[in-house]
Amino acid sequence: MKINVFLPCKKTSTRVRNKNKRPFANIRFGLVKIKLDQLIRAKLVNKIYLSTNDNKIISFVKKLKNKKIIVHTRKDHSLSQSSTMTQKLITHAIKVIPDGHILWTHVTSPFVSSRIYDEVIKKYKSSLRKSYDSLMSVTKIKGFIWDDKKSINYNYNKIKWPRTQDIKPLNKINSAIFINSRENYIKYKNRLGKKPFMFELKKYYGLDIDDIEDFYLAEFLFKNKKKYK
Repeated sequence: MKINVFLPCKKTSTRVRNKNKRPFANIRFGLVKIKLDQLIRAKLVNKIYLSTNDNKIISFVKKLKNKKIIVHTRKDHSLSQSSTMTQKLITHAIKVIPDGHILWTHVTSPFVSSRIYDEVIKKYKSSLRKSYDSLMSVTKIKGFIWDDKKSINYNYNKIKWPRTQDIKPLNKINSAIFINSRENYIKYKNRLGKKPFMFELKKYYGLDIDDIEDFYLAEFLFKNKKKYK
């Protein structure tokens, strides 16, 4: 089974300036470099399709001269706007990746290591034999969750403050990993099928860098990762 990675990486970031390429934990081209190193070391990854509109990232990656990486230069500016919808990138992924199964991941998940990628791919393969058709990584949430009006994951009218260990956990999609066949991408126009397997990542590994607070927190944890795993 061929597993090809789709790694979208646009030039601009609304909440964190130059997020994908700014130094991170004293690493030049920080998040891009870390993610590519992790994916290169993943034994079960076939090719890494890096899709970007950033000329500096393109130049940096080409200097790596790694045959596992295929750089796709985005010429369609509508793919790299802050307003770009995921659905448009899904269509783009189908065009960029010619065959096999697509593992969609992000540079903003710096704690998903090569070991985890290989573990997730193995789980994906075995889950296909158990009637699942795709996979997504999730982080379990246990706590008192409310919408604007009422509790969601426990009955406040019945028990005001139950023990947190008795509350049914919710699964938050952490956007670290999605795996689906290219065939299903075309069929459902989605990076998930009809019955995805939910692969749990602990909060540490599933941390996604979305804003500047996330960036500095992740940078601190990365520098001290031996202590906080």
